[in-house]
Amino acid sequence: MPSASTPPALPPDANRGWNTFYARPLPWLLALAAAHVAVRLAISPSLKWDEAQQILWTQQLALGYGAQPPLYTWLQWGFNQAFGPGVLALALLKHALIALTCVFLWLAARQLLGRRAAWWAASSLFLMPPFGWDAINDRPHTVLVTAMTCAAWWLLLRIVRRAGRDCWREFAALGLACGGGMLAKYNFALMLAALLAALLSVRQARRALLGPGWWLAPLTGLAAFAPHGWWLLSHWDEATAATLEKMHVAPRLGAGLLDLFTTAAGVLLPWALVALAAFDNGWWRRPDTAPESPAWLRPVFGRYLALLAAALLAMVLAAHVTVFRNHWMLPLLAPAPLMALALRPELDASARGKRMTALTLALIITLLAAVATRPWVAYIDGKVQPANYPAAQLAQALQNAGYDGRGRIIAADNQLAGTLRTRFPGARAADCSQRASRAVASCVAHNVQLAANAGQGWLVISHTGQTEPDWWSQALERIPDSGALPRGKLHLPFRMVRPGHAPDSYDFIWQPAP
Repeated sequence: MPSASTPPALPPDANRGWNTFYARPLPWLLALAAAHVAVRLAISPSLKWDEAQQILWTQQLALGYGAQPPLYTWLQWGFNQAFGPGVLALALLKHALIALTCVFLWLAARQLLGRRAAWWAASSLFLMPPFGWDAINDRPHTVLVTAMTCAAWWLLLRIVRRAGRDCWREFAALGLACGGGMLAKYNFALMLAALLAALLSVRQARRALLGPGWWLAPLTGLAAFAPHGWWLLSHWDEATAATLEKMHVAPRLGAGLLDLFTTAAGVLLPWALVALAAFDNGWWRRPDTAPESPAWLRPVFGRYLALLAAALLAMVLAAHVTVFRNHWMLPLLAPAPLMALALRPELDASARGKRMTALTLALIITLLAAVATRPWVAYIDGKVQPANYPAAQLAQALQNAGYDGRGRIIAADNQLAGTLRTRFPGARAADCSQRASRAVASCVAHNVQLAANAGQGWLVISHTGQTEPDWWSQALERIPDSGALPRGKLHLPFRMVRPGHAPDSYDFIWQPAP
């Protein structure tokens, strides 16, 4: 068995041809990220909901952005400054973080496993639907909190494995990872509390975590989170109302328990099926010569899962939560494959490992192909999605109608506002939907006034089919002489749909600067 200071070596029978592949995951992850970025740039210039939200939020830096912590938006702001506010900046950040998440999980697994099993643990993320599909297509905050989760696991396992040696740098980095996790998504706190409690309950791990320099972790973590924490205290209702609404708090015990079970199963089941198909009865039939895992692993992993289960059950039983989302569960369950493989170290040398690698690679390639062909689904079923919206044609049509590209954009939904902001980076854009602001009239009037103060014109625009029926009457309610303003209409063909499909439609008013 490897010593506490030496990571497991690559099994001899896996050393032929695949050594570099397993030992250096970064090149293939960068290649996969580059492929996804290229696909995202190719399929559509239109934005999805979370992408549009980031484009709008990054128009200014703030300590908080409603229900979401600010770290992802801060990072996106930096990418926008470097590459411009558009699809390229959005895709580069998202897929860089996806690759980084896998690297962190690989590093965490290497504290306990050989290179081949560590590769399986890292690539297992793509077999979890909220990461392998949802996060690739949307969910930017989920990607970031999962990356910080994997970083925290890596650093904590490294500190425990290096027990008795100075870990000053590891403790400082752990604090940054934990502060970053809290600035990514608040459910990071549940994962961290369960993991720390499990580790501190075992003597060997506790001695390592309370070694020299331990105080650097809480110090750097609190310092990183403090500015947003101060904002959070003064905006508590704004930061929590939307999340509580999505959780559907209601006294329905059966519904809550069922949704908790099915959501957790939905996160882990695809990976479990692939792993079972690859290793079959190797999961429960251990050879007599199988290497033993470190004694502290089983109690730590078991207590971590037990504490998570207890906390989630308490949410159902005491807080009456009835809805759980798979992307909420992902940071809690992402390390589960690592735990399973660490408790079966003999699988690292199994001849069936080639099957696990082949199945995983096949599914990763299939996911990439599915993302690339997703806009063409509308050609088959006739149901358009954001990738089919004619963003470039819309921008050109508005310019032909006189829009100067600088006047303030006031849109009836956030996807339209964000997409137009990417086409006209010199403009400011606002989402005045009823979802973003219950007072549509106040939102529109406020932005019209801001445009007047800046000596600019203003563009009010809606997307037919995406707008509330009474939106225009509310939007113009507080605009002087709104009845005399010329209202235009655009009909543009969707992208990648069958010939003869009804066109996309937009209503707009363009008021140039006086």
